[in-house]
Amino acid sequence: MKATETLREHGQSLWLDNITRGMLDSGKIQHYIDAYSVTGLTSNPSIFDKAIASGDYDSAIAELSARGHFGEELFFELALEDLRRAADLFLPVHDRTDGVDGWVSLEVSPDLAHDTRATVRAAKDLHARAGRRNLFIKIPGTPEGLPAITECIAAGVPVNVTLLFSADHYRAAADAFLEGAERRVAAGLDPAVGSVASVFMSRWDVAVADRAPQELQDRLGLAVGLDVYRAYRTLSDSDRVRRLQNAGMRMQRLLWASTRTKDPEAPDTLYVHGLAAPFTVNTMPDATLEAFHDHGEVDRPLPADGGDCDETLGRFAAAGVDLQALASRLQNEGAASFVASWRDLMARITAQSSALT
Repeated sequence: MKATETLREHGQSLWLDNITRGMLDSGKIQHYIDAYSVTGLTSNPSIFDKAIASGDYDSAIAELSARGHFGEELFFELALEDLRRAADLFLPVHDRTDGVDGWVSLEVSPDLAHDTRATVRAAKDLHARAGRRNLFIKIPGTPEGLPAITECIAAGVPVNVTLLFSADHYRAAADAFLEGAERRVAAGLDPAVGSVASVFMSRWDVAVADRAPQELQDRLGLAVGLDVYRAYRTLSDSDRVRRLQNAGMRMQRLLWASTRTKDPEAPDTLYVHGLAAPFTVNTMPDATLEAFHDHGEVDRPLPADGGDCDETLGRFAAAGVDLQALASRLQNEGAASFVASWRDLMARITAQSSALT
């Protein structure tokens, strides 16, 4: 049994962090579903920027431009077409798991990250235009994003909360989700609205690579993961969640993101075998997925009590790492990076639209 299949048998979902029209046309995504136990997919502006640069979208860009679509509107037409196709590929999984798995994700414009009302409007519009019940709208878990998450869940829009880095970030995102579910219960609506909370892992170790002692290299991300998982399990067992589950809510799932190993000296599956846990998701790029399928190992599931995370995090604190401040910095840098990627994407689309028309 391959490691990808073993991980699925242990209760963790493997999602692909990539999508291109070429992968859809060639059947590569279907192959990952059939042979690699992949049960979902995530996307972001950087992924689409690279895909559009390949030239695979030139004819579609020319056609849409001729019909009067430009910039952001043109991009969302391209992205929605791809994600509808991907959502249809994962629909059998979605139906078989009664909506627990089989999701794809589309991000609202990162330019809206600090505009709550505009984020809510965009999320509702994109989800309605997609017309697929297994499509998440990605909203950052920034202070401005949290009320948008509540509003979208209350409106029945499934949400993938992104840009979470710490247990505190996770608790805030989970609270926003639960508040939205409570509002649906109070209104007599079905509270079973899908959601995942995406916690970014590898950026922690990159951030402290030049400060951490040798014995602590590449250990901060996994320690933070343990801390987040402890918070997830504690909240899952809380009276608040139990009451909502009795009313029909399904708990927001925890998702591990940014799982490509950045350190060439570290194992290429570090953030996969080190984050095995039931009822969680690990989304990974092609290279990490294929590496884990080829030579990955499945460790014991993460301990619900956090294991030795407090000791490890304490050692980083003793080495001068302010974990709370670093979490805030990483979230701010992540949001800025997404905005930069988005603007690169818009510039590419504008340039290609002009060249092709």
